[in-house]
Amino acid sequence: MKSKPLVLMVGAVAAVIAATAALGRSAEPPLPANARADSVLIDKTGHTMTLFSGGQTLRTYVVSLGRGGLEAKTREGDNRTPEGNYRIDARNPRSAFHLSLHISYPDARDTAAAVMRGEKPGGDIMIHGIRNGLGWLGTFHRWADWTAGCVAVTDAEMEEVWRVVPDGTPVEIRR
Repeated sequence: MKSKPLVLMVGAVAAVIAATAALGRSAEPPLPANARADSVLIDKTGHTMTLFSGGQTLRTYVVSLGRGGLEAKTREGDNRTPEGNYRIDARNPRSAFHLSLHISYPDARDTAAAVMRGEKPGGDIMIHGIRNGLGWLGTFHRWADWTAGCVAVTDAEMEEVWRVVPDGTPVEIRR
């Protein structure tokens, strides 16, 4: 009698793990190998990131943002995602968050505004995947904004973004 509930529980756990793993994969086919984005738009209100090439949408991803709310980043430690026009200025294949593309925040305007307020503007704003070791969360990571001001996608999505977004690509972040 005791073994039947245990078998059912093990089966249920296995089904949840398999379903969770599938959530990290996109239902859409991958972008072509030669696809290149020439701009990125992050819409904070819509929780989306859209890659463009020649004015045409390549792909739109649902994202998680900074846990500090939708207001614009103003200072170090506010856990908000900045707003403005930036560029991808570096990449980190050994990121703690499954690959990362560095966004050029803060720019001179952000720094000057923070100095005027007597604050530091912060930095290390990235587009990245899920924290290493937690990739199994897949799309569950979208249930809440959880980053320290970054823009997060699933690991599978990040692999695609990493491949098609070159260094120097303009990034607009708006509310």
